[in-house]
Amino acid sequence: MRAMVLHAHGAPLRLEERPLPMPGPGEIRVRVEACAVCRTDLHVVDGDLPPGPLPIIPGHEIVGIVDMLGDGVSAPGIGRRVGIPWLGHSCGTCPYCTREQENLCDAPLFTGYTRDGGFASHVVADAAFCFPLDGFDDPVAAAPLMCAGLIGWRTLKMAGDARRVGIYGFGAAAHLIAQICRWQEREVYAFTRAGDAGAQQLALSLGAVWVGASEEAPPVPLDAALIFAPVGALVPAALRAVRKGGRVVCGGIHMSDIPSFPYSILWEERQVMSVANLTRADATQFLALAPVAEVRATTVTYPLARANEALADLRAGRFQGAAVLLP
Repeated sequence: MRAMVLHAHGAPLRLEERPLPMPGPGEIRVRVEACAVCRTDLHVVDGDLPPGPLPIIPGHEIVGIVDMLGDGVSAPGIGRRVGIPWLGHSCGTCPYCTREQENLCDAPLFTGYTRDGGFASHVVADAAFCFPLDGFDDPVAAAPLMCAGLIGWRTLKMAGDARRVGIYGFGAAAHLIAQICRWQEREVYAFTRAGDAGAQQLALSLGAVWVGASEEAPPVPLDAALIFAPVGALVPAALRAVRKGGRVVCGGIHMSDIPSFPYSILWEERQVMSVANLTRADATQFLALAPVAEVRATTVTYPLARANEALADLRAGRFQGAAVLLP
């Protein structure tokens, strides 16, 4: 198989030829059709996260066709299209797993971080953590749903019944979850980097009622703010933007340090929350909802061998929506 492999944090990925991986008990092998490029992949490559095993194949927004079953696996069957997300395995026995909080598992595996991921022509995955994608006929459009969509959905759920929703960082997750907000008849207020006309235009095209720079105040107090940009300085900015009792939900796995801020902007029962990973229940909910809400991903495609270029373009904000690798 062909794969783009990380050997050292901060170094470019290397294109390699490897033997086809073989699924073990409870696993399946998937021929990758598309793998979206997530900001978390940048954090893995750049070494922002606690060190994982190296070498590693990044990529955790995977869509492909099952082509081999390991022992004990009968479903999903060979030939079926599936999605493979960030959470690749949970122990099932720790206190979090037994409380239906597998996203907080004490002994998890993460696709593209602690087990090989989808920047490759083939990938092996735990069958119990793959999702059938019957009816999702476009693998490129479906790939960003596997993390940007799922994490966006969990982030929005943590905002509760907020009607006026601010979204900071209008990238892959934001452009998907804005469509859910519109379908749910919520108002979206989109915050982007100053002067990012492309992101602001995309937000307006997806139904945002207001767009502005991240440093600006919205025209009305927000019920909740979702932060997808990995910028800690946005937390106090969002606290200033939400009403009394409002929530600020940080949707990323990594963020720069949050600067000190006066207690007055947290007072009056405002809350700051974080999202960690996802659960299979999140995926079941979102993948059922996305077609009904007619969620459409804006994508730009790259051949697998240009994965480093895709990562660089994501880092620099040179495209709107999501990048997708095609093996």
